Amino acid sequence: MTTQQRNVEIEERHVEKKSDSSMVAATFIKYAAYIVIFFGALYFLVRYVFPMF
Repeated sequence: MTTQQRNVEIEERHVEKKSDSSMVAATFIKYAAYIVIFFGALYFLVRYVFPMF
């Protein structure tokens, strides 16, 4: 049996994820506000509207 040797060049890529921390914070605040408004409206419905029925 003959052993074949292959010369394989491996290309390495280093991918750096660039994230703007102010953009991340703004998005978090936006979605946190959506959640607070949603639960506020839900609380209003349960507390004041549903007892009227």
